[in-house]
Amino acid sequence: MSANDPAELERIYKARFEQTRAYRFRVWSVLLTDVFQQYIGSSDVVLDLGCGYGEFINQVRCGRKYAMDLNPQAARFLDQGVTFLEQDCSTRWQLEDNSLNVVFTSNFFEHLPGRAALGKTLDEVWRCLAPGGRLIAMGPNIKHLPGKYWDFWDHHVPLTEKAMEEALETRGFKVDLCVGKFLPYTMVRRPRYPLLFLRLYLKMRPAWQLFGKQFLVSARKA
Repeated sequence: MSANDPAELERIYKARFEQTRAYRFRVWSVLLTDVFQQYIGSSDVVLDLGCGYGEFINQVRCGRKYAMDLNPQAARFLDQGVTFLEQDCSTRWQLEDNSLNVVFTSNFFEHLPGRAALGKTLDEVWRCLAPGGRLIAMGPNIKHLPGKYWDFWDHHVPLTEKAMEEALETRGFKVDLCVGKFLPYTMVRRPRYPLLFLRLYLKMRPAWQLFGKQFLVSARKA
């Protein structure tokens, strides 16, 4: 799942995210309400791939919840109703074929050790999604972050929205949303802006072209 071992991941998570965990939780509440919840039904089975501290999976409204991460400490932050899968995502998942309706992942694919690992991960996404199931992927767009992308030493796989689209289409997915500029790059070492600013930003698509540095891609299993 990562080029770093579990102990290293625990150190990275703590140093990078511990101080902003409460704020990130509130940010994801807005993102879910205003953007992502529309893609997820009340009875859907959802997997949060690279779940981190569970900001997404703990708050999403759905039928059944799974969270996958290589950091064993991630389980401490997940709600009781979330099933935690501690494993390398590029190996066979502990899930049956066609058992998921949605796989969501944010700022995760760039941390994999290489494109081969990403390809194997996408193959598992395909296997585990039911027909018509959806992958929603968000991440830093190297096209708009030629230097700052490497400010995080555990970034390994540079991606653009077009590279993500092609990788999915070669595996049989039908891409129905491909946005090159969505959210700003990161919340790490950044001011904690009022959530009203985020709500306004999400409604003002021209602002995405100015400040957006992350891609957003959604694709269905055909």
